[in-house]
Amino acid sequence: MRIALFVTCLADTLYPSVGRATVTLLERLGHQVEFPQAQTCCGQMHVNTGYQKEALPLVRHYVETFERCEVIVAPSGSCVGSVRHQHPMVARGRGDEALARRAEAVGQRTFELSQLLVDVLGLEDVGAFYPHRVTYHPTCHSLRMLRVGDRPLRLLRHVEGLDLVELPDAEVCCGFGGTFALKNSDISTAMLADKMRNVLGTGAEVCSAGDSSCLMHIGGGLSRLRAGVKTVHLAEILAATKDAA
Repeated sequence: MRIALFVTCLADTLYPSVGRATVTLLERLGHQVEFPQAQTCCGQMHVNTGYQKEALPLVRHYVETFERCEVIVAPSGSCVGSVRHQHPMVARGRGDEALARRAEAVGQRTFELSQLLVDVLGLEDVGAFYPHRVTYHPTCHSLRMLRVGDRPLRLLRHVEGLDLVELPDAEVCCGFGGTFALKNSDISTAMLADKMRNVLGTGAEVCSAGDSSCLMHIGGGLSRLRAGVKTVHLAEILAATKDAA
C-alpha cells in the first residue's frame, strides 16, 4: 500500500525520531511511504485558541496537499482529530461548504498510527522487540475525538520482550492541552503531578503515548524530578526490532 505521512509540527521540529520511526515501521511491513513536501501545520493550535479565520488557509492547504493520497497516517491523535473534526467545522463556519465536503473526504482517509495498523492494515503484531517495562498514557484527543480505544494497548501486548503495566487513572488528562498549559499553568502543573505520581507508581522504565505533545509535558516533569523514567512514542516502540536493539 502507498501511504502518505503527515509528520506534524512537533515531529518535524522537535521529535524527528517519531517521524522516522513511523516510516521505518511501515516500510518494514512492506508499504511504500511518501512525504508530500508541501505539507504544513494542520491549524489545530489556531482553532483551539479561537483563530478560525486564520486556520482556514491551513485547512485548505492540507486538503490540497493530501487530497490525491489514498491513505494518510500521522503519529498524533490530536492532529488527526483536528483533520477529521475541526477542518470541516472551520470550513463551514467560514461559509465554504465545498471545502468542508472535501475536508471530510480527506479526513476519512487520515488515520492515527494505531488506527491505521489495526483497522486498515489488520495488524496487531508488527514484529517489534522492546525489552522494557512500559506503561501507556492514552491521550485525550485519541480517546475522546478519535475513539482509538484499546488499539495501542493491543499493539503493545504483542511486542516481544515488553512488560506492559497498567497506568492508574490512565484516562485522566496529563494537563498539557496545548495553550491550556500556558494559560492555566497552576492547574496544568497539578494535573501533571498526579499523572507523574501514577506513572512512577507503576515501576515502569518507559511511559509511552501516541502524541508527542503529551510526552513532552510528562517527560519534562519526569526529567525535572530526575526520576529515571523515559518517555517514548508508540511509533518508536513499534519500530524497534532485535536487529536494532
